[in-house]
Amino acid sequence: MSAIRTVIVYPVRDLAVAKALFGKLLGITPYADQPYYVGFRIGDLEVGLDPHGHSRGMTGPVVYWEVKDIRATLQQLLDAGAEVQQPITDVGGGMRIAAVRTAEGHVLGLRQSPSPTS
Repeated sequence: MSAIRTVIVYPVRDLAVAKALFGKLLGITPYADQPYYVGFRIGDLEVGLDPHGHSRGMTGPVVYWEVKDIRATLQQLLDAGAEVQQPITDVGGGMRIAAVRTAEGHVLGLRQSPSPTS
């Protein structure tokens, strides 16, 4: 069973400007500060900034669903009529993400965290 995990990723064109803005808005420093992703954690909420999001077709923020089996869940969504927006991608540390676009044009993100034994 999938569960919602509150991870919201914003595509940004200028990572430094966006990092400064969100840092001021949230009143914290990022827990992840890399050229490819900046992430802030506030309790159970994660806000991410992706400087490559626009080039991958992101037009706005994407909420990611935490799933146990990203391949099986992706296939179920494709079978239901969705199209791949972003193929399954290992983003480091065993974390894998993917995204689909529904027939209505909504983007749904999928996220599979590494297993505790990895």
